[in-house]
Amino acid sequence: MHPTRKAVATAAALLAVAAVAGCDPDSDTGASKAGSTKAGCPSVVAKAKRAVTTAEDVDAPWSGPTTGPKAVRGKTIVFIAHTLANPGPAGVAQGVEEAAKVVGWRVRTINGKGTTAGVKDAFEQAFAMKPDGIVISGFGPEIATKELRRANAAGIPVIGWHATAAPGPSEDPKLFSNITTRVEDVARISADWIIAGSNGHAGVVVFTDTTSSFPKHKSELIKKELATCSGVKLLAYENVPIPEANRRSVKEVSSLLKRFGDQWTHSVAINDLYFRHAAPALRAAGKDGAGAPYNIGAGDGDPSAFERVNGKQFQAATVPEPLSEQGWQIVDEFNRAFAGEPASGYVAPVHITTAANSGGALSWESEGYRQAYRKIWDR
Repeated sequence: MHPTRKAVATAAALLAVAAVAGCDPDSDTGASKAGSTKAGCPSVVAKAKRAVTTAEDVDAPWSGPTTGPKAVRGKTIVFIAHTLANPGPAGVAQGVEEAAKVVGWRVRTINGKGTTAGVKDAFEQAFAMKPDGIVISGFGPEIATKELRRANAAGIPVIGWHATAAPGPSEDPKLFSNITTRVEDVARISADWIIAGSNGHAGVVVFTDTTSSFPKHKSELIKKELATCSGVKLLAYENVPIPEANRRSVKEVSSLLKRFGDQWTHSVAINDLYFRHAAPALRAAGKDGAGAPYNIGAGDGDPSAFERVNGKQFQAATVPEPLSEQGWQIVDEFNRAFAGEPASGYVAPVHITTAANSGGALSWESEGYRQAYRKIWDR
């Protein structure tokens, strides 16, 4: 049983005790303490709280494909990551490598090092290998349009991970499929968590990366949902490119603390890694790791994010992608492409992880996906 499932009985018992004691069962997260007890937008808060409760449910049985072609043997896949410093692409790459071993494929992972030149060089290395399939991970196809057209012309199926805003097949750019949770759902639930936890009274900083279409689109959707509550104020919209987060986050956070002080109650970032780098600045300012600003990562839910959430160290929640599971899905989608079948169309449901429902786990994924794919592949 996944650790998150073990937490269900404990959570139910705590809810019962809280009800008897007249306490708020969510008060241990600290998020609700930042806002007034009277909602600043009652109907929006009520709707947000219902959505958050659903997203925090840890009972997530496999809802993906159960049928498909048996595994095709002897294929070579190249996985191009925008940067392996981003735990999202790195986690998916590990899932691809794990699944590829099951079906007997060869995988090469190439680091684009966070630059357009690096991605283009990675494509050149990929073409030299004459691969059967290419994964583009963590970057928009617009930074390598020529290389993508070359792959299309050569008949090499390309699958994206967070490459375009929408999941599933794409004609422009041409992708056999793009693997991601629905960005609209991730953005909405991240903002709803802030609205619900603050009772509609929050001062919010949004951290984004506008150099790529996917994260920019996600952060714009977050802003749109936050704006549905009149009591939520957007304090700052900070553009810090992911490859620069390591060196810039401490300075940016220190500046924000000076500008806004206690007005800054919540943060949401398009990727968890912003809070890895923000933590030292918040700690140096004497902030409590379990206190404001309450931070939620709108992806990707890497192990370090779970550690911060579990330990209540400057990150209260994450909206994790099931990274390993999505790596297995990528292999399954390639297998469908090689067999001449359409993409599965599966999209993983959105989820929120907090210290209260993680069960101490360091990842989130659906129950039974490995067994389901093995059964499909006859492996």
